[in-house]
Amino acid sequence: MSLAELKKTVLEIAARGKGILAADESSGTIAKRFAAINVESTENSRRDYREMLFTTHGLSDYISGIIFYDETLGQKAKDGTPLVDILRKNNIVPGIKVDTGLTVLAGTDGEKVTQGLDGLAQRLVTYKEMGARFAKWRAVFNISAHKPSVLAIDTNANLLARYAAICQEAGIVPIVEPEILMEGDHSIERCKAVTEEVLHTVFHHLYKNKVVLEGMILKPSMVTAGEDCPVQATVEQVAALTLEVLLRTVPAAVPSINFLSGGQSAELSTQHLNEMHKLMAHMPWNLSFSYGRALQAPSLDIWRGNQQNVPAAQTALHKRSKLNSLACFGNYHGHME
Repeated sequence: MSLAELKKTVLEIAARGKGILAADESSGTIAKRFAAINVESTENSRRDYREMLFTTHGLSDYISGIIFYDETLGQKAKDGTPLVDILRKNNIVPGIKVDTGLTVLAGTDGEKVTQGLDGLAQRLVTYKEMGARFAKWRAVFNISAHKPSVLAIDTNANLLARYAAICQEAGIVPIVEPEILMEGDHSIERCKAVTEEVLHTVFHHLYKNKVVLEGMILKPSMVTAGEDCPVQATVEQVAALTLEVLLRTVPAAVPSINFLSGGQSAELSTQHLNEMHKLMAHMPWNLSFSYGRALQAPSLDIWRGNQQNVPAAQTALHKRSKLNSLACFGNYHGHME
């Protein structure tokens, strides 16, 4: 492991006012999104869509890294240029999703655990040769009266830490993503308690596995009420409670916290990020975004598989990225929509 190499990558990704575009949807997930706009999911249509995203003019002003899916990392644009080279030419760092999905964790009431450690070290060698400089692993936690269980929290936290340690040995920056799902009717207070417990456990395991905090990025959920909760929190409440949990659990040595959107609308995820920066001007870490749908949704709806719609779809992505960049300074306003 070269700590200097890891720090260099983190420094590029954590540039102030820039965030990460998560374009790492699995083939199954992107097929569902394409079906919603009546586009068949094929290797070419997936390539065309992601090429449209990656070639957006001026995207690097607001996006410092893009997470690829395994298929995308080896794809080439229509003119034969590797998609990885398009990013590198525009000073955007390529990354790769390395987990292989979820399965039921034995001994629990249907809770999930993430797979993908088998053969990870060997895969990372190949991914790095192909141009990836950072990776992502997602663990998920459901909230109910009795979930997440101690077993689910501890198992997933340990797997996140093992993944991160393996990445750092390969010279690849790990994004550690413990996602607290919005599904359910839990209150924001319940989400806060769960998020705090999960993050404490994750950092405990990161320490035990000798993960260098300066060479990683945290990708957490925001603290929100469940989507079916009858009382939804205000933007101010979400921002305040999220910051409170982060200050209690995330060491200052972590260079960057890049939130996932987790099913929030494009506008709401931007509002929450903006409010955090308004509440706290000076933070121990860079606080930014790593959004998927919250960045892509407007573009996808415009694109609809039609080449003639590409310029308008790219304009929508550029605008969404710029608004989130402004939110990283607390300078976003609703009238900008």
